[in-house]
Amino acid sequence: MQLGFVSAILPDQSLEEVFSIAADIGYECIEVMCWPQGKATRRYAGVTHIDVAKLSKTDIEQISHLQKIYGVHISGLGYYPNPLVSNAKERSVYVSHIKKVIKASAMLKIGRMNTFIGRDHNKSIDDNWPIFMKVWPGIIKYAEKNKVKVGIENCPMIFTDDEWPGGKNLGSSPDIWERMYKAIPSRFFGLNYDPSHMIWQQMDYLTPMRDFSKKLFHIHAKDVRIDKHLLDKKGIMAPPNEWHTPKLPGLGEVDWGKFFSVLSSTGYDGPVCVEVEDRAYEGTKKKRIAALKQSYTYLKQFIT
Repeated sequence: MQLGFVSAILPDQSLEEVFSIAADIGYECIEVMCWPQGKATRRYAGVTHIDVAKLSKTDIEQISHLQKIYGVHISGLGYYPNPLVSNAKERSVYVSHIKKVIKASAMLKIGRMNTFIGRDHNKSIDDNWPIFMKVWPGIIKYAEKNKVKVGIENCPMIFTDDEWPGGKNLGSSPDIWERMYKAIPSRFFGLNYDPSHMIWQQMDYLTPMRDFSKKLFHIHAKDVRIDKHLLDKKGIMAPPNEWHTPKLPGLGEVDWGKFFSVLSSTGYDGPVCVEVEDRAYEGTKKKRIAALKQSYTYLKQFIT
């Protein structure tokens, strides 16, 4: 396995600065964010370390050079919109950019991109399914053509008022994964697995790695703290942000020893990228780098 981090935590740094920070700490890889240029309102969205819409031959050569001189490779390209949003025009914008990220991943010889399935949050799973079948077979066919694996992160995206009641990412549970992969049986369609999202959904986070071992394309290392006194007060139907908090690895509920024991037993040997969403470390660049250093020191004991 290769230990890396998600570049979204360094939004104000250039791609070369991100590589330099990774190399200085000891990371082997980076998941590079590839949002379209422009400001996004959602936390951690809108970060553009590679502008895939304007990717030129010179850009490709420069990015290849950065990987060589810093000894850090790109684990995958990341872009996490809602490609099943109810507005068809908006949906087409997201799908188009997902395909641009896929194409860029092929051009850069990375072979991975990570994203969300998306969801119309005002519709049930069954009512979302026709939209899923309209959108995703074409995306995966395009990924197959470019030989790029698409990893779906398992976050329900149900944190803010505009994401209720259903959340904005359909691919959040093993039951739905089974349905997705049966509908689109492709070896280029899999998971970018994050154990923390299973925990705050009150689900087992170890068994899915065994059951979907062949679909593990990329891993996010993020922890989560469940504040039981708040959960007991507010209830499971309250917005998760009222009783749970994303944390650095080792500061929450994930048993990382058990996690890596199961993960290694599945035969997985790909990237494991720290996703820093811990507000205690967000205030300054110094704190963000401290978060990356602390996460590296903690997780390195599990990865040789």
